[in-house]
This record gives sequence, C-alpha cells and structure tokens, in this order.
Amino acid sequence: MTELIPLTIERTKDAALIHAAAMADGLGGEAWGAASLRSLLNTPGTVGWMVEDAGIVLARAMAGEAEILTIGVHPAYRRQGIAKALLAACFAVLPAMGAERLTLEVAIDNLPAQTLYRAEGFKRVGRRPNYYRRGGQRIDALVMARWL
Repeated sequence: MTELIPLTIERTKDAALIHAAAMADGLGGEAWGAASLRSLLNTPGTVGWMVEDAGIVLARAMAGEAEILTIGVHPAYRRQGIAKALLAACFAVLPAMGAERLTLEVAIDNLPAQTLYRAEGFKRVGRRPNYYRRGGQRIDALVMARWL
C-alpha cells in the first residue's frame, strides 16, 4: 500500500530530490528546488502530499477552482499506482477547500501522463503554446480538467 505523507515545510528538501528525479526526463518540465516548494506551501490554499522517496504532488485551491501545480514520480517507482494515489488525495481534500474543478497542464508529448489523467476523468480543455522549456526548446502544454 502507498503511504501518503503530508508535504510540509520540513519535508521540502526530500520532496525536491524526488521532484528532480521525476523531472529528469524533461517530460514534466523543470525541477523545483526546496526553496520553491517552501514558498508555494506558504501560499494560502496550497496543499501537498508525498510518498517517501517515490512521488510528490502540490495543488492549490482558490475561488472554487483548484490546480495541480506539480506532480511527479521518481522513475524507479513508476507504474506502481503512486501518481494515482497522489491524485486521489487531491480529489478527496480539494472539494473540502471549496474547489469544484481541478485543472493541470501536461506536456503535449507526455503520453503516459495524459493516459493516466484521462483514466482519472480529466478532459482536454485547452492548450498553452510554448509552456514548458527543455533546454533551448519550447513545448506546448495541454490544459486538462475534471469536476470534483
């Protein structure tokens, strides 16, 4: 079973290491350091969870909407249900924070993530040109959403 741990300021260093490994293939965008994670966690309406050494999610709820700010699973732990468990935590908690809809961005070429999101009820609602940076390249993002 996947044990979810609340992502707290004290755990941001470990979360940053997981995030760096998860983003190393470039499909999820740039890795965020501990300082960035701490700053986001200090923003009202922001919550997060992690699975030790394996995955993190950070989400924010505001004015009836919620957004996945980042989600990532260490490559050594992929295809074990960790991302699904992290999303389930968002589905369980964000409505209690007043959110009715959850959105996220995903790189247009990140097909494994898109498959997971569709299986979890997300639908494509838009596209953000040149949203992600990979070296000198810019990659479009799909905007996906689901009702909570």
